[in-house]
Amino acid sequence: MIRESAASHTVRLDVAGVFHEAYVFSHSLQKREAPMPFFRTTDGVTLHYVAEGEGKPVLVIHGFASNIETNWRAPSWFSTLKGARRMILAMDVRGHGQSEKPHDAALYDEARLARDAVELLDHCGIKSCDVMGYSMGAFITIKALVDHPDRFARVILAGIGENYFAPLSADVATVSAAMLAPSLDGLTNPVARMFRRFAEAQGNDLIALGACFSRPRRSESEAQLAQLVQPVLVSVGEKDTITGSGARLARAFARGQLFIVPGRDHMSAVGDKAAKAVALRFLEEGSEAAA
Repeated sequence: MIRESAASHTVRLDVAGVFHEAYVFSHSLQKREAPMPFFRTTDGVTLHYVAEGEGKPVLVIHGFASNIETNWRAPSWFSTLKGARRMILAMDVRGHGQSEKPHDAALYDEARLARDAVELLDHCGIKSCDVMGYSMGAFITIKALVDHPDRFARVILAGIGENYFAPLSADVATVSAAMLAPSLDGLTNPVARMFRRFAEAQGNDLIALGACFSRPRRSESEAQLAQLVQPVLVSVGEKDTITGSGARLARAFARGQLFIVPGRDHMSAVGDKAAKAVALRFLEEGSEAAA
């Protein structure tokens, strides 16, 4: 069922969903561990990934300036999915975490980022899986779904909404420039200051993030999205003024659903318990149908 979000502000940004300190975890991989923690893409970039748990795999793709640990492990997505008898496959998007960090914006084209996700599946010998992306990760997920529809079964798009369809705004250039500024001093745009502060907290390569944020990108049309047959859950915080309403995006998919995370904004929705419960129920529906 489609419900309209209370959020109304529309900005074409794709940024990390969690703004808090990163936690470093020491955690040994479980059964079905992928053969190596790094793989090399066909365009020569080395990417870091983690595979844990047993069961049907779920690929998760984090948001801008985030990483596997901050976006997925710290908010307990690893324990949640493994507790549901799922294998969780996560990668640090190029330019982030422990992955290689190119400084050329052309190397962050969204089609290339989507291809990275598919090449990770190839590397791990996974033919098809469920997938969940947050914020920038949701943009990458949509592109992967459009370009490689046979590789994905059920799809969760979180931290994304009306902003998917909005044209690129001056805010994108402002945030990209903020990554390259000498310091926070002199940055007056509150959005740019917020993302720069978050990026610094993660110890990121700011030049790489500036290149990533200014990357070539293009939203797919609603007509193109309507041709996709996969069930899609759009999950948006009730108070998320970055994404705007998720209703239009959910309606664009032939089998789209919308969940509005009560009382949450773009920063806090990623780890919300209600959002996790809805996501698990959505994924389980696919398992039941396959049984």
